[in-house]
Amino acid sequence: MTHELSDTPEAEASRSAAARPSHRLHWNKVPEVTAYFWIIKVLCTTVGETAADLLNEKAGLGLTGVSVLMSALLAVVLVVQFRTTAYRAGVYWLAVALISVVGTLISDNLTDNMGVPLETSTTVFALLLAVVFVVWYRRERTLSIHSIDTTSREAFYWLAVLFTFALGTAAGDLVSERMNLGYWLSAVLFALAIAAVALAHFTLGLDAVWSFWIAYILTRPLGASIGDYLSQPTGDGGVGLGTVVTSALFLAVILGLVVHLAVTRKDVASAARQGT
Repeated sequence: MTHELSDTPEAEASRSAAARPSHRLHWNKVPEVTAYFWIIKVLCTTVGETAADLLNEKAGLGLTGVSVLMSALLAVVLVVQFRTTAYRAGVYWLAVALISVVGTLISDNLTDNMGVPLETSTTVFALLLAVVFVVWYRRERTLSIHSIDTTSREAFYWLAVLFTFALGTAAGDLVSERMNLGYWLSAVLFALAIAAVALAHFTLGLDAVWSFWIAYILTRPLGASIGDYLSQPTGDGGVGLGTVVTSALFLAVILGLVVHLAVTRKDVASAARQGT
């Protein structure tokens, strides 16, 4: 799933009529969906899991304190992201990394601090995400990430991303808890689910936009399972690297890939590359 279907002429016309010219940007604010995109997304998801655990255990702020701190940092980065006029790899992926942590913390707060059952939180996040998609589509006539070129679309996009992380966290924990597969088998299960979505897209014609968002949700529990497998003690079924080493390792890889993309601009749409 390295691409999405093009919008129909009717959808494009509706978007043009709906968006105010003064608010429309020349370029898309998100990267092209390439292999780099999915690799960094999974890595950010893994960091979201391990970093949330690390901050909660080591910082001494408690789950609520860490949630407030990370939410504040995310708000600052999102302000910077919204103020950019085109996709910038460093700012965009920093926002994704932070939103992965915040999405994880939202779900963990509901489960650990408020005692909300995973079945309930999974259902609520799924409904909230559905509402975002419905409102987004009714306003813009498309859910494609190839047209995130207005403030309105970008707001819908980041709200959807937040709920995909929260939903992926709750649903992933629910599946792992109910099936008791362990970290490694859970990772395999979610990887197979993503492969099934890709197969349905390329061979059965599953809509590209929905294929993207389903895979986007599934990468959250996939990355969490990988992070837990690497960080948790061997006695609990993990490798025992710890949250510090695992977070640092994945952050280093993310940084290397983002720097590479910032220099080569391989994930920038050709029109944007020519215009800057």
